[in-house]
Amino acid sequence: MRVTQNANYDLVRENIRRSRERMEGLQRQSATLKKLNTPSDDPVGAAKVMEMRTDKVNNDQFILNAKLAETFLANTDLAVSELGDIIVRAKEIAIGQSSGASSNEDTRLGIAEEVTQLFNNSITVGNRRVGERYLFGGYQTHKPPIEADGRYKGDEGQMMAEIGHEVFLAMNVPGVDVFNTRPSDSRDRRSTELQAGRGLASEAGDAGAETQNVNLFEELQTLRIGLLTGDLETIRGTLERFDALQTKLLGTRAKIGSRINGLQSSTQSLERHTLTNAGLSSTLEDADMAQVVSDLAKEETVFRSALQSSQKLLQPSLLDFLK
Repeated sequence: MRVTQNANYDLVRENIRRSRERMEGLQRQSATLKKLNTPSDDPVGAAKVMEMRTDKVNNDQFILNAKLAETFLANTDLAVSELGDIIVRAKEIAIGQSSGASSNEDTRLGIAEEVTQLFNNSITVGNRRVGERYLFGGYQTHKPPIEADGRYKGDEGQMMAEIGHEVFLAMNVPGVDVFNTRPSDSRDRRSTELQAGRGLASEAGDAGAETQNVNLFEELQTLRIGLLTGDLETIRGTLERFDALQTKLLGTRAKIGSRINGLQSSTQSLERHTLTNAGLSSTLEDADMAQVVSDLAKEETVFRSALQSSQKLLQPSLLDFLK
């Protein structure tokens, strides 16, 4: 088979072009330190890297959500702890003033002022906020949930934070669950009060008496009134109810603590996943500089050899003889 001169030219030009493209690719890897500079370099690897980058963006947002929820819950735990201290002090006062032998009218009147301060402090704690969001208002985080007389004006909503793919965790505890020993009974009592206006309260009142709800603010007011009036029976009656409130607050703190532990575990898992993805992404995307330098030197030798061999392959033309 006869090989024409044009065929030789095409062959030499194609070989030189390929060698030059390989050198350009290696030089690009050397300059960018990446072996994936365009999707065409490795379509499968590029798709995997893009997927891991998307996972990193999502994980970063989940971690941010978890940190925000953890901050909210940590402040809630601190507030509940302070309410527990208030209840402990109120119980100490009730024990000390429940007997006529250990107290008199003057001491009870003086101690009543301290109970008033405890009540005001509990209102302040109940209206605590993080930034512009109130802790115990449920969904109503834009306004104080506790009025000056101790009435709760928030709702029962729980704000859910997404801390993983379709994984949600409540980042708040509604005040109705914190300030009452039996939140459902408290709601039933409000419903009963509405029914009383319609003449239907008798049966509901009997049922409510069996499982009485204890409200933190109402109990502090009861203790204060008992001290001001010298009603020792009323003062002694608050002791058991303070115990119930203290038990409820301890249970609330345990619930909050378990949520914080869950958030921390989720955050650590996301961070480990992000770190693992970063290592795999580096393996797929980053160039091995030792290998790149070696391949570049090898390709340069191939390119020079192609140029030298092309001089022997291409025969002189008539113009070369005429020079």
